[in-house]
Amino acid sequence: MDVRAQLVMVFHLDKCIGCHTCSISCKNIWTDRRGAEYMWWNNVETKPGVGYPKKWEDQGTFKGGWVADGNHLRLRALGKGPTLLNMFFQPNMPKMEDYYEPFDFDYGNLYGAAEGTDQPVAEAFSQISGRKIETIRGGPNWDDDLSGSPLYAAKDVNLEESRIVEEYGKMFMQYLPRICNHCLNPACVASCPSRAIYKRGEDGIVLVDQNVCKGWRFCTSACPYKKVYFNWDSGKAEKCIFCFPRTETGQCNACAHSCVGRIRYVGVLLYDAEGVAQALLKPDDQLVDAHRAVILDPHDSAVREGARKNGVSDLWLEASVKSPVHALVKEFGLALPLHPEFRTLPMAYYIPSLSPVLSTPGDSHELMEHGLFPEAETLRAPLGYLASLLSGGNREVVAAVLAKLVALRSFMRARNLHQPMDAGVLEKAGLDEAAAVQLYRLFAIGGYDERNVIPAQQREEQDPYVRKGASGFGILTKAGRGK
Repeated sequence: MDVRAQLVMVFHLDKCIGCHTCSISCKNIWTDRRGAEYMWWNNVETKPGVGYPKKWEDQGTFKGGWVADGNHLRLRALGKGPTLLNMFFQPNMPKMEDYYEPFDFDYGNLYGAAEGTDQPVAEAFSQISGRKIETIRGGPNWDDDLSGSPLYAAKDVNLEESRIVEEYGKMFMQYLPRICNHCLNPACVASCPSRAIYKRGEDGIVLVDQNVCKGWRFCTSACPYKKVYFNWDSGKAEKCIFCFPRTETGQCNACAHSCVGRIRYVGVLLYDAEGVAQALLKPDDQLVDAHRAVILDPHDSAVREGARKNGVSDLWLEASVKSPVHALVKEFGLALPLHPEFRTLPMAYYIPSLSPVLSTPGDSHELMEHGLFPEAETLRAPLGYLASLLSGGNREVVAAVLAKLVALRSFMRARNLHQPMDAGVLEKAGLDEAAAVQLYRLFAIGGYDERNVIPAQQREEQDPYVRKGASGFGILTKAGRGK
């Protein structure tokens, strides 16, 4: 067992209101500069929809992520040999039209224009070429709130039946916030011929070394989530850094800190690095269970001892016990990975949203015995759609999560209204009263320190006298801190 620690974010989709405050806070801090205008390290998409960049989930076009090939994994797009042969040509990379041409408006013309017969206007211009743009044709959330659109929503690759977006009584909508997943098996790291991308040992954050990056852009092609961008001004790759300057001091990420709906939870997971490769060889419909099996119990003495051997401090072990992420992902099994079939083992998880009753007459109007929601199969957001998004197509996994959410709401509603409570509702869903109270607190009334349990980095916490002289050239003994 090779125990490692990872900082992880969980998104509760039921609470996202699509305000984009997270995107703006991230943009203002990290990508408000030349060459990064089109980069949205955090973006919020409307689903069903094509997303950003357009149709990023279509690996038939972009060929990102990994595929299981017998007893090993290989990059879907290019291996080592083909990488050398394609150093200067990559046919599967998103193009400018898949993102958008970044633009701004000439506000100076409003007060600096020469006297004329018409009111001056602030015309749009390209932030790349500087030329005037007559018609703006795209943006990072161009299809925002257009889930009934045959132009965008019908092209969502997760829809089993695209005609559903054209039926007024059946169409549905939800928001999907996205950041880099800081995967345990990152395709971007494996594809980089310069070895410029690396995964930090202390917290699992994936970063690009700007001094090493040569701008080959294989990372952009290999990332199935298309969360690695190319800075056209510097010629380097850039991506979400999980706000590591903030997390190293125990503060939560800017996107999570600014979230209006408080949908985000940040905490530590302990996992077995030796089990990652075998977990990712499982069939698509078994991947969620395989993900959960890789995550370890921080209360287990063997796990804690293994973590200490790998340099995980007691401060981080304590944080892993209190982690809201461990509770949501492992303990209660409510949070699911985004597209686990890409086989990168993403470290961002999503709690699926409950959707309202269908408005068309029929069986869908028949509520469950506790009178709040219909059966999972008849929820407005199709079970197959959510399964395609969050469980590798396994409907049973998503149905089990929705059953827990329904039971939780039913139980807490009765409790708060002083109505008779049926404990069988919780038991049927695999929960008990203590779990319901804990989850209710996390979802509804938990404060900042309950939703975000982020330990400071180990190096700053260790006694400087212990660290002093602990590293060297390693001529006689192996070099390493604390040894």
